[in-house]
Amino acid sequence: MEGCFTKKLAYLVLCGAAGLYGLAGCTPQNYKKDADERVYNIIDKKWKDEFGPKVNYRISDVPPSPNDIQIEKVVPPDGILTLPQAVAIATAHNRDYQTQKEALYAKALDLRLIQRTFEKVYYGRPKGTYAKAHGTNYAGAGAGVEPRFPQNRAAQDLPHIANNDPNTGWHLEGDEMSIVDGFGFDQLLSDGTMIGMNIASSWGRILSGPLKGESIISVLSFEVTKPLLRGSDRRVVMESLTQAERDTLYQVRLFNRFRKTFVVSVISQYYGVLKASDAVKNARRNYNTLAWVCERVEKLADAGRLPKLEADAANQDKLIALDAYIEAQKEYKLLLDMFKLTLGLPTTAEFRLDLNELETLRKADTMDPDFSEAEAVAAALSKRLDLLNSSDAILDAQRKVYVAADGLKAQLDLGVNTNIPLQDLSSSNAKIFQDLFLSGLQVDLPFDRTAEQDIYRRALITLNQRQREYELAADTAALEVRQSYRELKEAAQRYKVQSEQLRLAQKRLKDTFLLMQYSRASSRRVLDAQGDLFDAQNTATEVLVAYTIATLNFYRDTEVLRVRQDGMWEKQGMMNVARRGRVENIGVSGH
Repeated sequence: MEGCFTKKLAYLVLCGAAGLYGLAGCTPQNYKKDADERVYNIIDKKWKDEFGPKVNYRISDVPPSPNDIQIEKVVPPDGILTLPQAVAIATAHNRDYQTQKEALYAKALDLRLIQRTFEKVYYGRPKGTYAKAHGTNYAGAGAGVEPRFPQNRAAQDLPHIANNDPNTGWHLEGDEMSIVDGFGFDQLLSDGTMIGMNIASSWGRILSGPLKGESIISVLSFEVTKPLLRGSDRRVVMESLTQAERDTLYQVRLFNRFRKTFVVSVISQYYGVLKASDAVKNARRNYNTLAWVCERVEKLADAGRLPKLEADAANQDKLIALDAYIEAQKEYKLLLDMFKLTLGLPTTAEFRLDLNELETLRKADTMDPDFSEAEAVAAALSKRLDLLNSSDAILDAQRKVYVAADGLKAQLDLGVNTNIPLQDLSSSNAKIFQDLFLSGLQVDLPFDRTAEQDIYRRALITLNQRQREYELAADTAALEVRQSYRELKEAAQRYKVQSEQLRLAQKRLKDTFLLMQYSRASSRRVLDAQGDLFDAQNTATEVLVAYTIATLNFYRDTEVLRVRQDGMWEKQGMMNVARRGRVENIGVSGH
């Protein structure tokens, strides 16, 4: 008997050691890795091809995928930051972009938790107990089958009860046992059926002697509860999972919608800084030109060929140009610092933007949209990801009405519970407690459904609200497309006009200066011509950038803009026509 006990004790020690080893292996890092794998498996399944490449969506503390943009917060050695490099840095390090990735991760994490509701949930809750009576130590290890002592049994009887001492004639019956959680699982089925199984066991008096009183008790319990009326419809039971699945899809759409608006905003801001840089160059050139004109006017005035007042006026215009140059520099530096924040870089970082981007825009031909306004609106209504979310919200509200209607029904649940004791190892014929089998019906008649009635009525109201919200969203999307379409056409026409105006201003300045040389025109006409040229140069750049940004906004609003793997963008076909335009065709270099 003592040898048998030694083997059992050794077995218990080994099991405990294995359990501790398993617990030690479940480090926070392992839990994190498992959560990441599950979350990105969910996101990958929800991500559709029409959303764009599946890149740049992992949160910052997760290893990036091979296709993700991986670029450090560094400026190229030549100090010039190109447009693709700027977009790549912003995509990798912008704070708002990181927040959107985390929101996507969190939504998939919520779905994972809901999915767990309909899976087998295993648990293991063993326990250990210790007691001391009459100077003798008693301990138990196992799941937790505990005695419940009747009022007519004193605490000093613990040694006999714990060992089922046959000399006392006291044996623990079913009403004298308390079975707490041991090992088992619970599972909710799609029809509302709840299944639970539990194995509980207790090993008593393993630290006390003599060994002849040792006993092991094991109990297998099985419980099933099945709804027959309310809560038995699969659509009702699965609604929480269905909604979580839809919410995750919505978040994937929102993230891709954000990616497009984000790329457009970064490119727009890049060109905005370039425009300010060009304004500085124009202001410097304007000042240098006026300084040269002043020098020529002063020489002509000293020679008596021009009045002295014209020389003073020229110097005054030169000072005004100098002030404009200083102001342009301040504006450029401010916009550049703001752009650094967008990129996620410190404002102390030193770099310049690539001026060749403006030259590329100037060389490109401007053109009107190659599709009608009606086609653009139709494309937006069918493709816009945010509009698809609003449309699907109506379906969600319809399901909520169905679920709420189910709550008005009567409740009828069938329950079955059984406890099956295993053999007591301390005796070949001792019975610890009798088998237990219970079954029954639980009824909740719909006498009072006030709360459920309110839920149902609110669900109907919510459905109406979602329909109105979709109508508003559709009208707003159509308005945005119509407005961006008009702005694009207007920008294209204005750029053609301003390009011609710039050419005329350049010719006028040249002709007027020659006339002044021969005393056939006053210096004021030259100064005015230079001022008009300065304005025309700035306006031409402004309109060119406005045309480029209007193009980006139009493709964004119609949802035909597609974010590429490198963070830049390309145009998808309109109205499901498989045609793809290069960025150079619309004046934006995609490299």
